[in-house]
Amino acid sequence: MENNVNPAPVSLPRIGEKAPSFKAVTTQGPINFPGDYEGSWVILFSHPADFTPVCTSEFMTFATLEPKFSELNCKLVGLSVDGLYSHIAWLRTIKEKIEYKGMKDVEVKFPLIEDITMEVAKLYGMIQPGESSTKAVRAVFVIDPKGVIRTVVYYPLSMGRNFDELLRVVQALKAADEFGIATPADWRPGDDVIVPTAGSCGVAKDRMDGKESGVTCHDWFFCTKKISKDDVIKAVTKK
Repeated sequence: MENNVNPAPVSLPRIGEKAPSFKAVTTQGPINFPGDYEGSWVILFSHPADFTPVCTSEFMTFATLEPKFSELNCKLVGLSVDGLYSHIAWLRTIKEKIEYKGMKDVEVKFPLIEDITMEVAKLYGMIQPGESSTKAVRAVFVIDPKGVIRTVVYYPLSMGRNFDELLRVVQALKAADEFGIATPADWRPGDDVIVPTAGSCGVAKDRMDGKESGVTCHDWFFCTKKISKDDVIKAVTKK
């Protein structure tokens, strides 16, 4: 007899919510998340399995870019449903044997969580039965210094992540917080930023008439201004 019972819905932590708490064992020792990272930005990300090629390329890239994330006061934490000894052996293999896109002798220094029970993966909605019931999808959670989830991105098992985009996400979030602005499509530090919509008709009229210094309005709802790349970089790299 065919089983028509639908799987239980997957719980997904949402933007603006507190990151779910957990304790776990990692390649860098025990972790209490997100409490251990209070005061720092953090990227929590999952990968499907150790000793797989896409994951290997991702970990090499993350480890190579770790200093750039560190400049943004952003720490990295990885997770898969493999065990600790598998993690250690895989990371050793990456360092000793793998060369890819000019990266070699790559040492992964950020923690990689052991999650053989899949408790953390399920807590963060990383197990999605439509993709796999035994492997975590490539989830990314960007969490701010107060432990609040600010960005969530999910990729399928087959597709590696864009790490330039993850750097840009952290830069854009920090710039928005620092300057009280929004960032337009494809924004990079130094590009024009979006000014919040005017709170009154008078302010909107002044903007449209060019009376608000430094602000360019394309229409009443779409105004931009320039913040120099140096000013943005200085603001987002401070601790």
